[in-house]
Amino acid sequence: MKILSLLVLCFLISAVYAVMGVDISDYTASDAFHCMAQNGYSFGIVRGYCSFGGVDPNGVDNIENSIDGGMNVTDVYLFPCVPCGNPAGQVDALVDYIAGTGYGMVWLDIETYSWSSDLGSNQQFILTLANELVNQGQSVGVYTNYYNWQSIVGLGWTGVSQYPLWYAHYDDWPNFGDFTPFGGWNEPTIKQFNGDVTVCGVNVDQNYRP
Repeated sequence: MKILSLLVLCFLISAVYAVMGVDISDYTASDAFHCMAQNGYSFGIVRGYCSFGGVDPNGVDNIENSIDGGMNVTDVYLFPCVPCGNPAGQVDALVDYIAGTGYGMVWLDIETYSWSSDLGSNQQFILTLANELVNQGQSVGVYTNYYNWQSIVGLGWTGVSQYPLWYAHYDDWPNFGDFTPFGGWNEPTIKQFNGDVTVCGVNVDQNYRP
């Protein structure tokens, strides 16, 4: 019983001191970001490239609005179009589009959507995305989770484990106590712990980083 009580206490303490953030895929005004910043959210991650194979038309505005609204860090995520091919070209289109906006990292959104059944082909596609981002002078991260990684590239593939991990697990706990190593990652950087919630009138996913 004492051990259980200590675990609960640790979870509560981590929640109190959590650094909270949001990721968004819809247009979000600077006033909404300001509201989020006033309510304990300090970082934003906005979609810059869509799975249909083009840049997000709201991406630049959302980056600028996040910064103007007071977010301490504003990153971007790239949701690749696998059937479109040309992963390097997708990276180049994104980087050209968001140039000069003051964003931080670019996260590769690797989730089960239109991937090949050939794990090796998927691995090469992801490597090309990451390598082109590096060639373009970008800071790279990977968004995924245990089960997506297992089905897309295999749990044992470690080809991009040198980059920070942002993982998804909707357990409503802003901490890393649930994390199971995979893909060469022994510890994550960000956790997406809640999805499709409304904050300051905007549909967001909630995220935690220590």
